[in-house]
Amino acid sequence: MGRQTPTSPPPVTGSASGNAEMLAHRYDPEHDAVHFLPVPRGMHRDVTFLTDDYLPAGLQPMVVRRSDAMAAASEAAPVHFIFHSAYCCSTMLARAFDIPGWAMGLKEPVILNDIVGWRRRGGHGPDMASVLDDVLTLLARPFSPGETIIVKPSNIVNGLASAILTLRPDAHALFLHAPLRNYLASIAKKNMDGRLWARTLLQGLIDDKLVNLGYSVRDYLGQTDLQVAAVGWLTQHALFDRLSKQFGKNRVRTLDSETFISNPASSITQLSALFGLPLDAERMHQIISGPAFTRHSKMDTAFASDDRVREHDAAVETHADEVEKVAQWAEVVAATFEIPIDLPAQLLDNKKL
Repeated sequence: MGRQTPTSPPPVTGSASGNAEMLAHRYDPEHDAVHFLPVPRGMHRDVTFLTDDYLPAGLQPMVVRRSDAMAAASEAAPVHFIFHSAYCCSTMLARAFDIPGWAMGLKEPVILNDIVGWRRRGGHGPDMASVLDDVLTLLARPFSPGETIIVKPSNIVNGLASAILTLRPDAHALFLHAPLRNYLASIAKKNMDGRLWARTLLQGLIDDKLVNLGYSVRDYLGQTDLQVAAVGWLTQHALFDRLSKQFGKNRVRTLDSETFISNPASSITQLSALFGLPLDAERMHQIISGPAFTRHSKMDTAFASDDRVREHDAAVETHADEVEKVAQWAEVVAATFEIPIDLPAQLLDNKKL
């Protein structure tokens, strides 16, 4: 994925790591080096994700030995996390935390994916916990004084969530997910791309040793695409349930996408409190009327919550029979393995909504 790692030792320089506008983009374990790219705040707003597929072509990396990068790094800001299981408005939520001097949301920095890939390959070389600790520090460099950094990793990083929260005991996290039927419909509407993505996700979850639903790897070959997608949803749901209990509701909360979309102001209010961010009426208006809630997070076109509801309803109607059959099957599997459909430590009290 992305640029190739260098074939010779990288140059010694530390100048990039003191500036948040030099994004810590890739990690090269062979040389224990970090690749930095020039990504100013405006570019963060323009791109969907901080990956090579979305960043402008031609950005020249500055390669820095990790030890030199850390020696020159600016002081880290408070950092919190939005972990998610995909197709659940996580990009929209991360975009909401982009107000200079208040917070900055980082959307799926690929350097965390590099650590996941390194771990899946066996992780030979530097101590992985030390590398992850340093990468989190580099991602937490503030763009403006007084800012808090909100990192929304790719969902392939979920297997590192426990390690991340352990390394950052002052960090809080939201576990965001889509309701089961919404998730299945979102994958179905993407046709072959969505179905292949679901199988790729399952392969990664198996590599991370997170799948424990009583099936052999061979069994998954006999399942339909949406059954495979449901296994991915169940596995991530089980992980979020365990982490919620491990770290407690004072540090982590859960939220589903439909509750978020139906209650954006309440969600932002409670999430800001979880992240220790001051929030007044003026800032709330700035967020709710801003691009996070008025433009499509992937296509940057005008897009309101009603548009999303219509888009989702159309997908559900088109794939209703398959989605419903798979959802009922998944609910039986969930009950068998005691995976709660409704996660604990919810951000919003649904009884009061």
